[in-house]
Amino acid sequence: MSHIIQNALNLLGRVLFVVLFLPAGISKLTGFSGTVGYIASVGLPAPALGAVLALVVEIGGSLALLAGFGTRIAALVLALFTLGASMFFHAYWSVPADQAFVTQLLFFKNIAVAGGLLVLAAQGAGDWSLDARRKT
Repeated sequence: MSHIIQNALNLLGRVLFVVLFLPAGISKLTGFSGTVGYIASVGLPAPALGAVLALVVEIGGSLALLAGFGTRIAALVLALFTLGASMFFHAYWSVPADQAFVTQLLFFKNIAVAGGLLVLAAQGAGDWSLDARRKT
């Protein structure tokens, strides 16, 4: 595969992660009280702090991936955040049977997203990034 295609696919992959995380972070910001209530509903401590942490990770991580700045760290943080969120908010093993299918689907979708983020953390942002410009 040509170097240009690899860089284009890397950039496209980063943009697609942004499409997932940035709107989620913005919705947490604009619907902050609802986010706090949702976090509290699963029994997590300090739900307001959790909501702030979630929107910072999702918005900050998205912008870092988009620019390709601190990509490896941003991807790793987003992967860990996604895995943690999956355990608490998509715990298909603890929901009624009529909700288990969709919850399980969301859980494993998040596991796959985390896997892609771990690959990005391992490989870096590619040449079309601020990370690459800092190396030169």
